[in-house]
Amino acid sequence: MGQKFDALSDRLIEFIQQQHLFFVGTATEHSRVNISPKGMDSLRVLTPNRVIWLNVTGSGNETAGHIQQHPRMTIMFCAFSGKPMILRLYGTASVIHQNDAEWHELFYLFDPLPGARQIFDLNIDLVQTSCGMAVPFFDYNGEREQLNNWAEKKGLQGLKTIGEKK
Repeated sequence: MGQKFDALSDRLIEFIQQQHLFFVGTATEHSRVNISPKGMDSLRVLTPNRVIWLNVTGSGNETAGHIQQHPRMTIMFCAFSGKPMILRLYGTASVIHQNDAEWHELFYLFDPLPGARQIFDLNIDLVQTSCGMAVPFFDYNGEREQLNNWAEKKGLQGLKTIGEKK
């Protein structure tokens, strides 16, 4: 059933690369746990112990607020097709903003997304798999374009204004 590892294996990296959806969980010591679904081909595995994901505007940005207070993060993947599996990555995260030096070396790893606001960098200290046999099958029909269309209409200045209001 479930197994624990110190790092991602080639098999688990391949599993991650096949997923269209992942979930990010964060919390401060006294906050509610925030769980956010993510897609848009926004995650990259850099090493067996390091993943990054590109975050775009469109939410309250609770993940970034949590990480600034308590840097723990969990990322979860579920197999919605094929062999069942749940994969969780536990670790310590940092936030990289557009004016940070690291932004320029990491952002090029992604296809540009309108409204890109930060990159989260997760240093993995535990990898855990579980069976996933209760996860139902779902068909992937494509990405939703509403957020990209909205961000493109807002433009860089419009998105900056939204960020200043928060």
